[in-house]
Amino acid sequence: MSARLFQKSDYNVSKLTTIVEDFDLLDHEALDDKPEPAKASSSKVKFLDTKPKVVEFLESIRVISSTTPYLYIDIEGIELSRHGNISILEVYVLPAGKTYLLDIYTLQEKAFSTLDSRETTLKRILESNEIKKVFFDVRNDSDALFAHYGIHLAGIHDLQSMELVTRSYSKKFVTGLGKGIETDAPITPTERLDWTRAKERGRELFAPECGGKYEVFNNRPLSQDILQYCCQDVEFLPTLWKTYDDKMTSKKRECVVKESIRRVNLSHMPNYDGKGRSRALAPFCFV
Repeated sequence: MSARLFQKSDYNVSKLTTIVEDFDLLDHEALDDKPEPAKASSSKVKFLDTKPKVVEFLESIRVISSTTPYLYIDIEGIELSRHGNISILEVYVLPAGKTYLLDIYTLQEKAFSTLDSRETTLKRILESNEIKKVFFDVRNDSDALFAHYGIHLAGIHDLQSMELVTRSYSKKFVTGLGKGIETDAPITPTERLDWTRAKERGRELFAPECGGKYEVFNNRPLSQDILQYCCQDVEFLPTLWKTYDDKMTSKKRECVVKESIRRVNLSHMPNYDGKGRSRALAPFCFV
């Protein structure tokens, strides 16, 4: 086990920031009580491919007190793991209703180390326990971030674990994000059809089994279909979080927090296999 595993981040939380743009009129208590997640592709999208754009993004972020997470994150890449690479990191910011696509393929380490005027970096945000961040199955994302950029994720709410612990039927296997959206997201038939079509168009371009290539995530500029694909799933994460959180008890929340931490730590282990069949099995304590 790496000694890096349990090191604390060396930064001042007071220097961290959240979206100020469209934020001044935000009722923080209302955010806790009635989060309003966006439907797929309903938010504005900003593509961040230069250091000045990253600085602008960081300086538009400030910490708010909220029991509802407001950063929802997904990652696209080629063989997303320690053995592949990261192409795009997507961040949906709930209060602002916007999706930010960080061009990791172009920026590389600068995407995470660029400082704003308050000495905030994206790495520090990702490693902050105080800033809650939502992933759906954080394991491979964590593996890639830790292996390539030394980022030890903290403050994670793993949605796949939330779905599992609130499930009313067999908990032997975990479920995928697509199934979660299809069965649990409270969306209209039209929205569901639009999501399905966008999903299929994206897969046709990047999935080898559909004749695509993962390298399309590294093409610049991104095609409209890939841009849509990158945005759609992350924009549904707040909806799913709210759906599962409504079913949570304090004991279940504690279980999810422990499992989220366990998954991050597991992804740092030398023998972690991001494609192993055992990943589909639920943790013993959930069964």
